[in-house]
Amino acid sequence: MKTLSKILLEKRNEHDLVVRTVSQLSGIDAALISKFEKGSRIPTEDNLKALSEVLHVSFEELRKAWLVEKVYQILQYENDASEILALAESRVEYLISNQSLIMNNLSDEIQQKLRIIDELKQDWQKRKPLNKTQLLKMKEFFHVAYTFESNRIEGNTLTLQETHLVVNEGLTIGGKSMREHLEAVNHAEAIDYMESLVADQMDYSPRILNEIHYLILKGIDRENAGRYRSVPVRISGSEHVPPQPYLLEKLMEEYFLHYDKQKRKLHPIILASEMHERLVSIHPFIDGNGRSSRLIMNLILLKHGYTIANLKGDNLSRLTYYKALEEVQIDNNPEAFYHLVADSVKDSLEKHLEMV
Repeated sequence: MKTLSKILLEKRNEHDLVVRTVSQLSGIDAALISKFEKGSRIPTEDNLKALSEVLHVSFEELRKAWLVEKVYQILQYENDASEILALAESRVEYLISNQSLIMNNLSDEIQQKLRIIDELKQDWQKRKPLNKTQLLKMKEFFHVAYTFESNRIEGNTLTLQETHLVVNEGLTIGGKSMREHLEAVNHAEAIDYMESLVADQMDYSPRILNEIHYLILKGIDRENAGRYRSVPVRISGSEHVPPQPYLLEKLMEEYFLHYDKQKRKLHPIILASEMHERLVSIHPFIDGNGRSSRLIMNLILLKHGYTIANLKGDNLSRLTYYKALEEVQIDNNPEAFYHLVADSVKDSLEKHLEMV
């Protein structure tokens, strides 16, 4: 494969252009263009777009060569570069391969469970109380429980009662950190935002994901709230290694393409599970990926008439959750995760019906 510098130089010569002309047409400094052609400097992605238009070369062709250069820069001084590349390939293969967009047939067990859940949903929609006060009380109950469990998965030590006092009464709990208080308040606000999106019939989009993540980290990490990470990360206790930051833009583009492609084909519970797992696996943020992913899952469920699915945060449930995720991430087997989410949806609907 030709290097990016060689492609740029050959294309300029092919069109009989001098550097100064390319500079004028692209808006890029002539000295920078010379450095790009010598390989002493890597252009930005915006530079690539401008050069692809001026040099009449496919942006995708330039971008592939550009990514190769970025990988080379990272690994050029590593003694075990080949091993690192092999490991990275095995970890992100299922996310970026064409196979990742092909849905396996659902098992009979999953299909039967989905049929039972849809019967419960129909029952809920028929019996859903019209009394605003009762609905408000039910929302308060389930929202607090959801905030408590989702934060507990991530290590927050507020109890259910303490979460209620912080969120609904505005109280400060002695012995608990400011971060734990903010996590509870922020998550509750993110749930309200999620429900407003459903009421306004807003579809899931990159902007909505960033806004939800911003709410999760608001006041906790201002610099990274609502922004993709720029550094590598590892997940404690997990074999899965999230992709390097230079892969995020492409992976997130494919993530939303997958959503647009599948949102009218997949059963909503499977779609919600998919978007949850894929976001956690890509791990686009420095922090708050789990809470954001579970909120996105519930945004999709609520849009389709289901109730909030509350994955539990006790030690056994959390271990089950992480193992189900790893079965997808490592073995590309989503069955356990589909069951986990479906069971949570079923449990939620049953509890809502009990309270009517």
